[in-house]
Amino acid sequence: MSWQKLIVWIGAAALVAAGYAAWGWPGVALVGGGVLLWLLLHFTRVMHVLKRAADRPIGYVDSAVMLQAKLKPGLTLLEVVALTRALGEPLHAGDTQPERYRWRDPSDATVTCEFLHGRLQRWDFRRPEAGADGAPAPAP
Repeated sequence: MSWQKLIVWIGAAALVAAGYAAWGWPGVALVGGGVLLWLLLHFTRVMHVLKRAADRPIGYVDSAVMLQAKLKPGLTLLEVVALTRALGEPLHAGDTQPERYRWRDPSDATVTCEFLHGRLQRWDFRRPEAGADGAPAPAP
């Protein structure tokens, strides 16, 4: 568990303790209800993103150029899936770190993203190589 997740849970426990200190058990119920609401909102967001991603092919994005323009270090995998509206094609083996995913657009341009502990570290954008006539080379 990362220290950021630990801080969130310690903060929630501190809020519950503060609610108890200020208003007793009704304060615990109020703060507990707020924490539960926050958890449900997060769960709803995750399910909404995954529902949209389920309707698209794995590793597909409308425009790789637009995707790479919107990427920035520190985005979570969930935020990148929300941008692409599709799950990425995994390029890593099992639960190894860093995790690598690739998205491809109709012109065969690709964006390969590298995530370390769920956060975007770097990405690589590649266009298909042009043939002798200037047209994109056929996909292998």
